[in-house]
Amino acid sequence: MAAANTHHLHSVSKVGIIGAGISGIAAAKQLSGHSPVVFEATNSIGGVWRHCSYNSTKLQTPRCDFEFSNYPWAERDNSSFPSHVEVLGYLHGYATHFDLLKYVKFESKVVEVRYVGGIGHQTTTQFPGNSNSGEYGNLLNGDPVWEVAVQMCSNPNTIQWYAFEFIVVCIGKYGDIPRMPNFPRNKGQEVFQGKVLHSMDYSKLDQQAARELLKGKKVAVIGYKKSAIDMAVECAEANQGPDGQACTMVIRTLHWTVPSYWIWGLPFFLFFSTRSSQFLHERPNQSLFRALFCLLSSPMRMAISKFIESYLKWKLPLVKYGLKPDHPFLEDYASCQMAILPENFFAEADKGKILFKKSPKCWFWSGGIEFEDNTKLEADVVLLATGYEGKQKLQSILPEPFRSLMVDSSGTMPLYRGTIHPLIPNMAFVGFIESVSNLHTAELRCKWLGRLVDNEFKLPTVQKMLEQIGREMEVMKKTTRFYKRHCISTFSINHSDDICEEMGWKSWRKSNWLSEAFSPYNSRDYKEVDH
Repeated sequence: MAAANTHHLHSVSKVGIIGAGISGIAAAKQLSGHSPVVFEATNSIGGVWRHCSYNSTKLQTPRCDFEFSNYPWAERDNSSFPSHVEVLGYLHGYATHFDLLKYVKFESKVVEVRYVGGIGHQTTTQFPGNSNSGEYGNLLNGDPVWEVAVQMCSNPNTIQWYAFEFIVVCIGKYGDIPRMPNFPRNKGQEVFQGKVLHSMDYSKLDQQAARELLKGKKVAVIGYKKSAIDMAVECAEANQGPDGQACTMVIRTLHWTVPSYWIWGLPFFLFFSTRSSQFLHERPNQSLFRALFCLLSSPMRMAISKFIESYLKWKLPLVKYGLKPDHPFLEDYASCQMAILPENFFAEADKGKILFKKSPKCWFWSGGIEFEDNTKLEADVVLLATGYEGKQKLQSILPEPFRSLMVDSSGTMPLYRGTIHPLIPNMAFVGFIESVSNLHTAELRCKWLGRLVDNEFKLPTVQKMLEQIGREMEVMKKTTRFYKRHCISTFSINHSDDICEEMGWKSWRKSNWLSEAFSPYNSRDYKEVDH
């Protein structure tokens, strides 16, 4: 669309930010000294919390573990899980407090990005024959490197072009492009006589419309992660009473679910989110001694995983409903796939309002869904909680050769510090790496970016950054079969330590390791020190 319009440059700025979700607002705060231009395709900040949430959606981490380091919640209840409405209110309060909304251009959708940088921005790895040393280079030197085409939602036929020296992409992994299952020929949703909605479309319904869609209907939900669980509960709640229909969850891959943040009376953070607990797990750049220690501590890691599994099997009717996964709990935690269950999930299952059908493959027939075992499920409505194509969304706006570089041979995004692609100049990506608290992860990386942009420290060479990315990937591959999700939860504290040390900070918890070994990690644990 952008290519068909006359190319007139609207303005030139130092920093551009694409997306005004949590990552985009965090980036705007840390780069506010450069008066960034933030493009947001919708009419509101908040990202997935505004546009991909349901009436029942709640935060997956306690309130106190999901806050900016300089803007605490008004009430810091350590055990509560805020609703998506509360999260949006908190984010709006943060943006207002730091006067960030003035940087945001709402209803401005980025449809194309063009590289216009000169040879000084390139690296030898990207462009063979370039004579530079393989260094990433300064991010702000006065020359535009990228041009961004923006479609105005109020006038879709108008494309405005902006030029930037540096771009931060914060469009995230969720929303916009749904991941649709592959069905056999002539067995897709086109043969189904009922209604099919992806979770992205369901989230756009208001409470009344969602209830009318589900009430009195035979509903099938394909999926068994957080979105699927939330939709199944809403379906059950809409079908109370003798005339209500059951909702069937079609489960292709089982995952562990958790009823609360307490395990056998112990707070969950003790098992994975302290320095002592993460010391048991592999991390990048570890010494030979640590590698040997991790090898010897493997039984301890498995014992912790089994300890948690024993509680979940005791607390939840996983065996009764055939919902106990075959893989260890640790693998789901290491891939950020642990879902907190709504309180009434299994209560609704006990009433027969939520049913379960396990099948790795399924397809449509005219009256519903058919499975590998030749059984059929009648359905009026099918909800697809099958995820999003975040990488495809990202690749859709980037030009070649950068588009092809976004996903490596392992299927992951090769990002240094979860933020910089060593082979893509003057561009950063925030919100594409997951951890225990994605807000903490985003804020710390934005602080790192702010100092990098201000030239307060230098990046390693391209080759060294690529080697570091490779080491992190090896750790994730050893820890979980779901490594493509790019989650650093088992070595998140070490990851944060490395980032802070690189930009001249230090962790006081690290310097007081013995006394703080069992304290939960918090983003306030770092302070800036003189070089």
